[in-house]
Amino acid sequence: MGLTKVKHIILVLSGKGGVGKSSVTTQLALSLASAGHSVGILDVDLTGPSIPRMLSIEESKVTQVPGGWAPVLVHEGDSSKGLGSLHAMSLGFLLPRRGDAVVWRGPKKTAMIRQFLKDVLWDETDFLLIDTPPGTSDEHISLAETLQKDALPGQVAGAVVVTTPQAVATADVRKELNFCTKTNIRVLGVVENMSGYVCPHCSECTDIFGSGGGKSMAQEFRVPFLGSVPMDAQFITLVEEGRRPTYPS
Repeated sequence: MGLTKVKHIILVLSGKGGVGKSSVTTQLALSLASAGHSVGILDVDLTGPSIPRMLSIEESKVTQVPGGWAPVLVHEGDSSKGLGSLHAMSLGFLLPRRGDAVVWRGPKKTAMIRQFLKDVLWDETDFLLIDTPPGTSDEHISLAETLQKDALPGQVAGAVVVTTPQAVATADVRKELNFCTKTNIRVLGVVENMSGYVCPHCSECTDIFGSGGGKSMAQEFRVPFLGSVPMDAQFITLVEEGRRPTYPS
């Protein structure tokens, strides 16, 4: 199985689209790598893979190796700088063209996710972050069932659940928290993304989507609240221009 050399698996979930799961996954991966950990990102958002764009590796291709696929190298580790390696795997690397639509029914999605989990050969990896699509669909069920069946005891650390402050988002994210309960996935905590916009000129924060929705929901479900992340104009520009976000200082 491709996960045998992975120490910890963390799912990044949300019941709502557009809340920034891939952004949170990317920044979490960069933070862990900058702390010296070897990190992998598995993008299982099959119909809307964003990780190749987020990491500025859209032109990369997956290598077929004996026994499966080798994930794409984002950067090598550098022990002299305390930097861990970073690899990524996404369906986006397998499509002939970037704009190709993935029009698959549930069984084919299920088979693809199982293949990703079993046939991608991760090297020694401290943390594997799994970026998921919104909702509680076939992909999530397949992911939960396969991990419960094939993951090593204690290998799945749990899930980071991402929301934005407004009620229309938290209403759907509540369903994701209930999904975690039903599938016995431990919730590591809730992140409130896009929690205000910080003006780059005066540093004043404006709560354009309201505030506090994520924290209230975490308290309601008695799970940790990991914090609020404001919108960052520099990060948005980097992603729009197809440049890799910088490492947290």
